[in-house]
Amino acid sequence: MPDNSSSSVCAETRAVEKVEEGPVVRDSALADGTFYQSQCTGEIKTWHLFSRPDAVLAEAVNQDADNVEFTLEEEKAVRRKIDIRVLSLVVCSYIFNQFDRTNIGNAHVLKEFNQNFGITNNNKWTLALSIFYVGYCLLEMPANVFQRYIGANRFFFLSLSWWGIASLSFVYAKGYGGLLILRVLLGIGEAGYYAGMIYYLSFWYKRSELAMRISLCMTGTLPGAIGGLLAFGLVRAHTSLLTGWQFLFLIEAIPTLIMAVAILLFLPSFPFACTFLTPREKAIAQARVNRDHRPQSHGGMNGWTGFKAVVNDINAWLLMLIYASFNVGVATISYFLPTLINGLGFSPLSSQGLTVAPYAVGWFLVFFQAWHSDRTKDRGYHIMLSTAIACVGYIVLAALAGRGESSRMIGGRYFSLFLVVAGNYSLFPLVMSWAANVFSPTSKRGVGTAFIVSISNCVSIASPQIYFDSEDDFRIGHAIAAACLFASFSAAFLLRTRLAHKNRRNAEKARELAARDTQPGEELQEAEKQDERKIERKETRLEEIWDNDPRYVFMT
Repeated sequence: MPDNSSSSVCAETRAVEKVEEGPVVRDSALADGTFYQSQCTGEIKTWHLFSRPDAVLAEAVNQDADNVEFTLEEEKAVRRKIDIRVLSLVVCSYIFNQFDRTNIGNAHVLKEFNQNFGITNNNKWTLALSIFYVGYCLLEMPANVFQRYIGANRFFFLSLSWWGIASLSFVYAKGYGGLLILRVLLGIGEAGYYAGMIYYLSFWYKRSELAMRISLCMTGTLPGAIGGLLAFGLVRAHTSLLTGWQFLFLIEAIPTLIMAVAILLFLPSFPFACTFLTPREKAIAQARVNRDHRPQSHGGMNGWTGFKAVVNDINAWLLMLIYASFNVGVATISYFLPTLINGLGFSPLSSQGLTVAPYAVGWFLVFFQAWHSDRTKDRGYHIMLSTAIACVGYIVLAALAGRGESSRMIGGRYFSLFLVVAGNYSLFPLVMSWAANVFSPTSKRGVGTAFIVSISNCVSIASPQIYFDSEDDFRIGHAIAAACLFASFSAAFLLRTRLAHKNRRNAEKARELAARDTQPGEELQEAEKQDERKIERKETRLEEIWDNDPRYVFMT
């Protein structure tokens, strides 16, 4: 089975040289990034679905990564291969994730769907939306620890299979109780998926490459646009067995189950376990991230220790406040967008079609913000800009609510939805890539990203309840969302200021340590200095730098 975690046997201790090869051959293999991997022999096997990734092979690839020499062109070629295999699978899986999560919003504008599940008022509707986050919150952090234990491909296979079956079950379910049960099961299946994907991508990409790639695959704008088009067509289908809304759930659930199998077969659990890269390319792929933040697939803090480290870190709480505040808007707009457009006077079918434009335009801002954020290596200012854009959109919605149905009022409210969608969804890649940059070591990063998503989604349980005033065009709901975005803006400003101050303080400490270690009167030749720097770099790469180390540089 390709790309699954492997189990190999190391023939000899890797630190021991093969005498017959000689030092010249050994040095060549070290520079080539294949020496330690060549010492591992044995057939690659997968013992069972829950077996742990191979620590022996992981260590061999990491040791080769510490010695491999490569050019910029080779690095770009390896990154391109990773984009084609890893990123494309992640993009597809997330599109199906959003289909299965938000298709209920497109179905809600149809009378047949509401009658089938007994949704007779707005309170029943918002409860059905909120209950999704119960299992999601409870299992987010345990799921992330479990992912590290069994590997990404097997974890995401289980996740996609679970929620795909849950989504498929909507087709024949009936009654309000059935709806609530399926929403809980859907949330359990999706627990750990979002934070887990961010954590997984940090094993493949540098910190300055994450935001743009997350914007390509981990935001709801692209799936929202595609989902709106699918809903616009599928809900028109009718047969003697199925109605339009049932086709919507059926057609969007089946690809998820197919994608689950594709993830299991073709998504590598870690760089060291992939088969689409040669041994040298594995070493280059690992060296790229090792020389940036050195993620570790094994060892480090256990789940409980990582949790305590995160809870005691004020950065985690500020990031959680940023995420939880803007997620109030996201958790509502993703479900209520067809309803809000329907409230402008458009028919249910037209409302689904009109969701496409805000999502499509929003995707461009999502991508531009992420691209520019990576290019400038800044997160804080970009987050503040996106929160301001979404906040203005909600203020306009609140101000124009109940002001009549003239073309000017309808146009203004529809335009403000563009601002809300673009601003809200552009925050996902910025905030989560910032979290991946702020936490170190890897074990803390995994728990930290899950902590942010889990605690924030506890707030999401109550988020749909802010849209309780349907008789007033949700004026109060829009005002609450705007206030939450202002809180997100303020938290981003505080966190950026704090991290910039820590960077300056760490730089001063590093200079003091360097000055203390330098002995007066010692003069080394330039060649000797360069050799010492090379040795020092190799030694410092042996262990991951923690975020409380003066050498650690936070992205602001």
